[in-house]
Amino acid sequence: MSQGTVNVAIVGLGFGAEFIPIYQKHPNANMYAISRRNEAELAKVGDHFGIDKRYTKYEDVLADPDVDFVHINSPIPDHAWMSLEALKAGKHVMCTVPMATTIEDCEKICQAVQDTGLKYMMAETVVYSREFLFIKDLYEKGELGKIQYMQASHPQDMDGWPEYWERMIPMHYATHVVSPVLGLMDSRAEYVSCLGSGTVRDDIHQKSGNPFAVESCHIKLADSDVAAHIWRFLYDTARQYRESFDVYGTKKSFEWALIEGEPHVLHTAKKPENEIAERIEVPDFAHLLPEEIREFTQTIQDAEHLSFIQGAGHGGSHPHLVNEFVSSLVEDRDPWPNAVQSANWTCVGICAHESAEKGGEIVRLPEFTLK
Repeated sequence: MSQGTVNVAIVGLGFGAEFIPIYQKHPNANMYAISRRNEAELAKVGDHFGIDKRYTKYEDVLADPDVDFVHINSPIPDHAWMSLEALKAGKHVMCTVPMATTIEDCEKICQAVQDTGLKYMMAETVVYSREFLFIKDLYEKGELGKIQYMQASHPQDMDGWPEYWERMIPMHYATHVVSPVLGLMDSRAEYVSCLGSGTVRDDIHQKSGNPFAVESCHIKLADSDVAAHIWRFLYDTARQYRESFDVYGTKKSFEWALIEGEPHVLHTAKKPENEIAERIEVPDFAHLLPEEIREFTQTIQDAEHLSFIQGAGHGGSHPHLVNEFVSSLVEDRDPWPNAVQSANWTCVGICAHESAEKGGEIVRLPEFTLK
């Protein structure tokens, strides 16, 4: 880092290419290098965005002394080992979700962060979406009152996606629903109880080892009287894509729209019954960002990418993620979420699947995620 500017190398250029123009315009970032295994696709992206430094081998990225941090957007099986190798090489890490798919790998990453003093952030889109920022703003202003209950859902039909999703356990990719219910009150999960429901077809069962069509989990928040409910599916259940987050307070409650494109609903207590619920338009929160990157809360580079078609553009979160991590490096502070928080959010889903396999038994989160 020099004079308040950090050099980023983006690893993985499918979804990852979305972040290139944001880094190029951020006042404290230098879009230094890109990396992709496919040399032709690497050249195509590099030429399009005018990036000269290109790598097909990850080890070459880590060997470059001018790389300050890596932004990892590779397939899920690569997240843990790539994060660990980067930390060992002295690079800060921002990695797309989830942190890992085992508790052991989450702990290794947390330990590496502690040992090196480097920074790690799981780039969870939901907690930087305009909907979450709107709810968080209401909560911090006291307009929701005391939080009584939260719930979140992430149904998604993964047929037609890359084959490795067929080997994925639904709750091992649960951070989009875990993060808002824990992030709103800046809480940690203490323990979970999860039930599996229904069955997936034989080929999905054999590849993933998971028999359940749907996994439904209750979360006990640590040091709180609040509980939350989350549910997930990936195959063989009919529903439009949805990443929802509902919050119930003593004064106001927020409920996510049931159908994509419809307004969300805000409920206000103690009004006449027919006035309690109102449909609302959630405002954008670009004003929280440096002026140079505010436009990116409303723009998508590759609007045909499945992740954006189904994910509604991730709620304008991308520039907020970039700004948070870059700012944490320039200001020498922990990003939000940091490594331990990221591990807690990730391990909820891992523990939830363990609970489902045991018929709903309580499974406690590992101690290292509660520090």
